[in-house]
Amino acid sequence: MEILKVEGLSKIFGSGHLEVRALEDINLSVSQGELVALLGPSGSGKTTLLLCISLILDPTGGRIVFDGQDIFLKNGGHAPDIRRLRREKIGFIFQAHNLIPFLSARQNVFFPLSLVDMKKEEADRRVMELLEYMEIADRADYLPARLSGGEQQRVAIARALANKAKLILADEPTASLDTGRGKRVMELLKKIARENQSAVIVVTHDVRMIEGFDRVYHLKDGRLDQGPQS
Repeated sequence: MEILKVEGLSKIFGSGHLEVRALEDINLSVSQGELVALLGPSGSGKTTLLLCISLILDPTGGRIVFDGQDIFLKNGGHAPDIRRLRREKIGFIFQAHNLIPFLSARQNVFFPLSLVDMKKEEADRRVMELLEYMEIADRADYLPARLSGGEQQRVAIARALANKAKLILADEPTASLDTGRGKRVMELLKKIARENQSAVIVVTHDVRMIEGFDRVYHLKDGRLDQGPQS
């Protein structure tokens, strides 16, 4: 089942002689349970594409269909409640983890569940299931400062999964980790795609990290090409 379809997406910053075409005629799709890589050098537009897919940034043109619903169509506006859609169906994983420093691992994962209609008992159970799934339940009450980089990233992934996201967007999730820890994080993302049947898009510049991905897209100067399947 196709979860995400992007057609003719473009993003332009500025105008006139200051105009920068960050994305040009982007076409891609991701299905349920599929793991897709966006590979490209720094400045190629990878992060901009993730931000446009999630409508944190408004595209300049094109069409985005998510979970069978048009969420962006040029001259057609957004889905009725894009904030709710992001909150309930999209998970984000960032290079810098972005954990709340004064909250424990458990509380960080609980936070997105506090924004949706879920009973506290159910939310608490969900949090511990996720921490166990990420093999970090023994660190549930640790503040981020007491966790290693790899452990912090596991908490960040657990948080991204809290809302049972249909689409997970990961922006350079291994950039701050050594090769061994980075590959373990990628293995976790593969596990999540297969077992949770989430569509997962991972941005990276490191070709060593994409072994076993279903599809690889190469982004250069804002243009996208699909490479051979890995």
